[in-house]
Amino acid sequence: MINRTLVRTRVVQTLFAFYKDGDKTPLTAKKELLKSFSDTYDLYVMLLDFVNELTQYAEEQLQQVEQRAKVTHQTYTANRRFVNNRLAQVVFNNRKIRNYLANENLNWDAGMSAVSAVYKQLQSAPFYEEYMSAPDCDYEADKRVWRKIYTDLLPQNSALESALEEMEVVLDRQNWTVDADLVLSFALKTLKRFEPEEDDQDILPMFAQESELQFAKDLLRYAIEEKPRYEQLIDSHLRNWDAQRIAYMDRIILQVALAEIFHFPDIALEVSLNEYIELSKEYSTDKSYTFINGVLTEILRDMKREGTLTKALVVR
Repeated sequence: MINRTLVRTRVVQTLFAFYKDGDKTPLTAKKELLKSFSDTYDLYVMLLDFVNELTQYAEEQLQQVEQRAKVTHQTYTANRRFVNNRLAQVVFNNRKIRNYLANENLNWDAGMSAVSAVYKQLQSAPFYEEYMSAPDCDYEADKRVWRKIYTDLLPQNSALESALEEMEVVLDRQNWTVDADLVLSFALKTLKRFEPEEDDQDILPMFAQESELQFAKDLLRYAIEEKPRYEQLIDSHLRNWDAQRIAYMDRIILQVALAEIFHFPDIALEVSLNEYIELSKEYSTDKSYTFINGVLTEILRDMKREGTLTKALVVR
């Protein structure tokens, strides 16, 4: 689930915190990096479990309406299509999800405001009305309504963001609000793969391959161990840039980028350049991507002239 793009982001964030707090050691930084991956995976499983939480909440709402109708001696026939959704049943019965939540002591108790808010939004959504009023409903229709929830209602949902912010504090997790939309896409990918009447279907692993985790550990280690080398390279290629006015985050991004360029020959230069330029757009100043691109390109050009660059360089 955790890909190299997310690994790079986490390494940059971890390194930024490492240098801001002078009391931290490389071992502490490594532990914090690994915890950040664990926190992201926790969010993934929690967002899968949102299916169960929303379904249970819908069931409770129906029961309340039925009880009020009974008390007032009114005739009420509930439409139970959504609460009987077969994909939701598959999620509820998935032992991998249930066991993970139990082992990590994770729940939605602090985030029920999002569950109730999303349910209200769902009730007024045209796709939900169409689903509930259709004459027939098969498993694909059950799956389709959840796909719409995860693509139309949950991304950039202010109620969900507020709830995740509260849950970060209560559950001692980080980056849940930042990662929400990205991790939602992984949760949706998993839900699309679930088949009916199978209770123990696989969910995505934290890392698709062990090599991805090793990449993260090594990238952080090289960035810390060879900081003096990278700082000298950066400072000698500033040219028209004022060293005192360079954003601190830009130096961190350059440091990690150089660690990747020097120590991971299997990763194409163009990939590394693009990844860290995109990171600067997300986490630094408006002009940072131009600065990052310029400094890295100049360093690589000099390396090519010196014969120390063995991979092809695409000149920008």
